Amino acid sequence: MLVKFTKVAPVIVIATAALGLSGCATKSYVREQVAVVNQRVDGLESRLQATDALAQKAEADAQAAGNAAQGMGPRIDTLNGRVDNLEQQMARPKRARN
Repeated sequence: MLVKFTKVAPVIVIATAALGLSGCATKSYVREQVAVVNQRVDGLESRLQATDALAQKAEADAQAAGNAAQGMGPRIDTLNGRVDNLEQQMARPKRARN
């Protein structure tokens, strides 16, 4: 039995080494793959920054519009009072001029 094992052992060692080494990625392959991923990440980062800037501008515009709308409240109340007065004047019967 020992004779058969000594003849088969080198074959097993070589086969195991070949399988083990074939599964390893080279540094250049890894660099290529990482470079592709880095490009995509950089592109997404720039899009995210642009989207963030747009969202901040939209928020500022919305706040400005809200402030402007709040400032219009007293003016609308004043105009409503004037319109009510005009409606009351129009509803009064007119006196005949002599």
